[in-house]
Amino acid sequence: MTTAAAGPAPRVLIADDQTLIRTGFRLILNARGIEVVGEAADGEEALAAASELRPDVVLMDIRMPNMDGLEATRRILGRLPDCRVLILTTFDLDRYVYTALSVGASGFLLKDVTPEHLAAAVRLVDTGDALLAPSITRRLVERFASAPARTPAVPTDLAPLTPRELEVLTLLGRGLSNAELATELTLSEATVKSHVARIFAKLTLRDRAQAVVLAYETGLVRPGDSEGSRSPGR
Repeated sequence: MTTAAAGPAPRVLIADDQTLIRTGFRLILNARGIEVVGEAADGEEALAAASELRPDVVLMDIRMPNMDGLEATRRILGRLPDCRVLILTTFDLDRYVYTALSVGASGFLLKDVTPEHLAAAVRLVDTGDALLAPSITRRLVERFASAPARTPAVPTDLAPLTPRELEVLTLLGRGLSNAELATELTLSEATVKSHVARIFAKLTLRDRAQAVVLAYETGLVRPGDSEGSRSPGR
């Protein structure tokens, strides 16, 4: 995973019902210059703490008492749209991760993540620049795309997009990074970044996680489409 550009360290809230997980993550992040502004043992505490502390990033467990991480994520992002939520999960194909992305989470981390990866992921997702592990997220979306119908958390009207932007969004949905997009479309990475930024602005997307979900929700990308498939018309 690419390390985010240097900048102010994000302020983090950790929500997990296991004290050892919270303590371990706090120590890891603090040791790497990232401030942990609060902890929560369930979804209700996470919502209250986020409203009071206004963190930049929330590390959110899914399975917690009183209010689960999915509902807490939905409510937090409803109140704090600039906040980023990283879902903590034990399994890399947790059936709840797709729903978490649908309600606005920016990605997910396994609880056995390495200290270096944890810190890099928090810094990266804080920039909104890229979804960590896009190919893994693509697998998750593909695995659970047949789940019961849900209300999309992102707009479904793709009319504002140019043909090139639609092409870029399709490849984003297949999990390609900016570098891979540049190679696939024979463009510079700077041009790709400009296309991605315009897509996000036109569709009011928060980050690549929402772009992946939208690509599946609208049928732009379908389960079984390969990550490296060539774009339409090429």
